[in-house]
Amino acid sequence: MVADPVFGPVWARPGLSRRDRRFVTLTCVCASESVADMNDHAYAALASGDITYDELLEFVLHFAVYCGWPRGSEAEGAVRSQFARLAAERGEDVPPRSDLPPESLGPTDHGRRLDEGEKCFVDVNLLPAPPRDSPYFQAGILAFVFGHLWQRPDLGRRERRLITVAAVGVSGALGPIYSHVGSALESGDISRSEMDEVILQFSAYAGFPKGRVLQKAASDSWRRISASNQEGQ
Repeated sequence: MVADPVFGPVWARPGLSRRDRRFVTLTCVCASESVADMNDHAYAALASGDITYDELLEFVLHFAVYCGWPRGSEAEGAVRSQFARLAAERGEDVPPRSDLPPESLGPTDHGRRLDEGEKCFVDVNLLPAPPRDSPYFQAGILAFVFGHLWQRPDLGRRERRLITVAAVGVSGALGPIYSHVGSALESGDISRSEMDEVILQFSAYAGFPKGRVLQKAASDSWRRISASNQEGQ
């Protein structure tokens, strides 16, 4: 488990709930190569009741989209193993999970799925949707990421923002960092003070150099948003 100094000065701060901090932290440790940390934080999230098992499984899907399927596979294993560990400690059997219904995959009409993906893209990113002229944009971004993933019900948009901001932060990709930090702030899903706490939590687990990149993106985005609001008055 992480050294105690992180839990006092960082986890105990009042600007972000413990549940929110768990989503940021889980993203960081699952993006690392430390299976032990994945297990520890998945166990703590479940044992505390801060995040349910179904929510953690949904977290894994969202995480895998932004951090890659191989990392997602390890995260899935950590969540399942720690759920079984907790059940064993409580003297309970692990309940069997039923197959998910096909309807949970969303619309089968491809045109409708793309239309809804474009709308969701605009709602989330506050930018025009990309064209449908490449497999990445059409099949990936519009049909799946925003045509399905962001619309799934087991996590809210705020939770998905927290996971995504941390995920693009660990990637170091400046375009997605500025896009997702900026839209999280501009939408009001994450306030400026909350974003500062997200960045501190992120920095404690992903490193302060990466946190500095997020902090600059937040400062630049907030400056742009404030200037735009003043012009609109």
